[in-house]
Amino acid sequence: MKKDELTDQIIAIIKALKKSNQTISFAESCTGGLLVSKFTAISGVSRVLNGSVVSYSNEIKHRWLGVETSILEQFGAVSRECVAQMLIGIQKMTNCDYAIAISGIAGPTGATITKPVGTVYIGMLSPNGNIVHHCLFEGDRVAVQNASVDFAVKLLAKEMKIIF
Repeated sequence: MKKDELTDQIIAIIKALKKSNQTISFAESCTGGLLVSKFTAISGVSRVLNGSVVSYSNEIKHRWLGVETSILEQFGAVSRECVAQMLIGIQKMTNCDYAIAISGIAGPTGATITKPVGTVYIGMLSPNGNIVHHCLFEGDRVAVQNASVDFAVKLLAKEMKIIF
């Protein structure tokens, strides 16, 4: 997605959240805070952004977000199960209406046979429930991180019925 298009979608999401008096929070791993930085670049976001956690290590995913050790051991940090628990953890921590959680392998290292570079799980919590998507993005580390952020913003916009 082009930079201006991404910014326009984020502005529309922020406006919609303000209008409905709702809030959002983020739990990021492989994107390292890139998603929240796109939101905090917009003036007035403080009315709707409750908080964000960069939970890069498994220990922080467990201690801060409540991801069960058994989930991390059985499925790994890059899994549907982990991201589902990251969503619950950030919602409990910040009492938000919407949340996005992202965990993946941006590369160039960290890949396995079953989880190649570009494997990313992106979850969304909304008043309508929770959903986790399995994505496989192409490109280098920066491309995977940017594609993850783009996907998350599009997911939010679609959920909030913001049409572009």
